[in-house]
Amino acid sequence: MTKRGIVVAAALIAAISLASLSARSEEPRLGDIKRTHLMKEALSAPGREVIQVRVDFPPGVVAVRHSHPGEELVYLIEGELEYRLDGREPVILKAGDVLLIPHGVHHAVKNVGSGNAAELATYIVETGKPLLTLGR
Repeated sequence: MTKRGIVVAAALIAAISLASLSARSEEPRLGDIKRTHLMKEALSAPGREVIQVRVDFPPGVVAVRHSHPGEELVYLIEGELEYRLDGREPVILKAGDVLLIPHGVHHAVKNVGSGNAAELATYIVETGKPLLTLGR
């Protein structure tokens, strides 16, 4: 590879890395929670998109109070998570359980089990809005 080719490759790698970092920084980080983005697609309903994410919570970790610009459908893959939705009693989900979090409802989530907990979160949200807004 020529010197020019190496420089071009390095610049391309740097540009891709920066684009990836800026895309991730649009969403607030929630502690030690790991979010694996699986898909993002426009829907047939104008101004709406679907985003699907696997969210892993180490033991004892809390996702602080937040909301989304649309509905969130939760399927618990493993572990036990406690959901605290504004205006509702807390609920604990176990593997195989599902939950619908309505548009704009603030909620917090805590891993109350002894091991990792993981959910498949499917968001049906307004296109172009931040996926997550921290609660006030």
